[in-house]
Amino acid sequence: MLNFSCTQHESYRLDALRKLGMLDTAPSDAFDRITRMAAQLFNLPIAAVSLTDVDRQWFKSKVGISHSAIPRHQAPCAQVARSESMLVVPDLLTDPEFRHSVLAQSGIRFYAGAPLTTSDGYCLGAMCVLGVEPREVTEQEMQTLRDMATMVMAQIELNYVIGRRDSISGMPNRTQFKEDVEALSRTSLPGSAQLAVLVNLASPGQIDAAVRVMGSSYLDVLLSEAATWLKECVGPDVRLYHVGSAQFAFLASREVSVKHFTDSARGWLTRRGVAQATVYLTTVTFGLSDFAVGAADGLDLLRRCHNAAQDAEATERSVGLYSAEQDATYQRRFTLLNAFGTALSTVGQLSLVYQPRVDVRTGRWLGAEALLRWNHPTLGFVAPGEFIPIVEKTSTARATTEWVMETALSQLAIWRAAGIETQISVNVSTTNLLEDDFIGRILARLKKHGLPPSMLEVELTESAVMTNPVLAEQTLIALKKNGVGLAIDDFGTGYSSLGYLQKLPAQVVKIDRSFIGELDTLRGKALVRAMIDLLHGMGYRVVAEGIENEAMATMLHELGCDEAQGYWYAKPLTPDAFYVGWMKNRNECPIFDLKHKPDCH
Repeated sequence: MLNFSCTQHESYRLDALRKLGMLDTAPSDAFDRITRMAAQLFNLPIAAVSLTDVDRQWFKSKVGISHSAIPRHQAPCAQVARSESMLVVPDLLTDPEFRHSVLAQSGIRFYAGAPLTTSDGYCLGAMCVLGVEPREVTEQEMQTLRDMATMVMAQIELNYVIGRRDSISGMPNRTQFKEDVEALSRTSLPGSAQLAVLVNLASPGQIDAAVRVMGSSYLDVLLSEAATWLKECVGPDVRLYHVGSAQFAFLASREVSVKHFTDSARGWLTRRGVAQATVYLTTVTFGLSDFAVGAADGLDLLRRCHNAAQDAEATERSVGLYSAEQDATYQRRFTLLNAFGTALSTVGQLSLVYQPRVDVRTGRWLGAEALLRWNHPTLGFVAPGEFIPIVEKTSTARATTEWVMETALSQLAIWRAAGIETQISVNVSTTNLLEDDFIGRILARLKKHGLPPSMLEVELTESAVMTNPVLAEQTLIALKKNGVGLAIDDFGTGYSSLGYLQKLPAQVVKIDRSFIGELDTLRGKALVRAMIDLLHGMGYRVVAEGIENEAMATMLHELGCDEAQGYWYAKPLTPDAFYVGWMKNRNECPIFDLKHKPDCH
């Protein structure tokens, strides 16, 4: 039975073997050339680069062998790995240890193997040659085999380094970082607290802007200067990793001073600014994350540090600490975004509800806004305010608008056939306005469902319009020429220019609910009055959103608002409920002649 030290050494040896990533990899010409040379030099039919795994000898390279592995038990290469020294067996059949081995029973008589030893002293296996006749070896032949084993190890370590060094800086990369984090349990107390630090030298936008003007050499200089500064900052005993285009990382003890790194960063930036004639703004941020030794995945640790650095940049701070709560929010967003693509192609998850738009003076239903709802099979109801902002920023925005437009127009065609002549509003995003075929797709769908363009109203926010005002104006003008209604949504919350807003061909402007909610204050009422007067003066029909009670409705009537939308009139309704409500509200219902909420809803 092995004692503890032998067992521990074998565990470390196997760990070193796996760390090199050689097992079960494809054949390589670099290794095969050495193996062929060994067979030729020894004038033997068989040669192999043999790696000793837990229960097998696996051949990275071989000559004269058809199989890729043999059992480790009684294999001579396993003896080389155990003894970490060269082994020569002149005749396997007469050797008491190996005469019953697989090799001997298969007709192999001669074996010679030199150890493949790492720089840390772990033997991975053997460079071996084999023959079908008994044989002796000279001292010169033994040295030749040792030299060839050294050549094999040089190739193994070269392959390892190539995959674990950054090609530009030559520093250890993220793969090496991952492995070193996982290997900490061998040198540090498992469960002890440590700190991972990510240094983000600049945002992608800053790097792109600089490279456009100054060329790729700018990034090379930045990395070189940063690496020099960081090595001075963290000290000679701390290993520095180049883990991203402009990102470095290192591991530190928990007692490390965050202020020390921050002050050093600022000092370096100041010196760099003085030294260079042309300096671009470079926002250095630190992302920090605690972790327990033996319980952390290196790549996930980098992700957490990256999140902390991004949070620091977003809040204009130098240092960000990883927040599990904030991370959960990001993970939720990512989950929703991935799941939404499936929802678009799956029947039953997505649906539309319709919230009536009401004439403030009469209470008559004039139309409705189509609102998207998502009921996920496991997450349940997902609020529109949670998933729509995420979707609008991705390529999924186009498919989402397509789904909503098709569903809304299909429903509008059904209602029209049942006697409801109304207008439905559909929200579109900034992404839609940038699409060359946006107008053509809308007109094609109207034609498909046999609907006049006036029965559709396109809603877009001020922010969407002002993102690309020229293109937005062109798109809106073309839609209006084709008879499609236009509305500006969430008025007052974006970056609108009143000078530009007066040029837009929209017929309707919807005042955001955040302003309507302040109607019970003197300033709030004065602001809404000013908005309504201004928009009427510019020729718009005004809709107020978020009407929750009779007092709001009465006040909007007094202020001269044209239309309103909110729970006081009706919640968002299913298609069947909307149809019933519409039929009840076909005739005018003068709600301001009544003292109580009308029953004609």
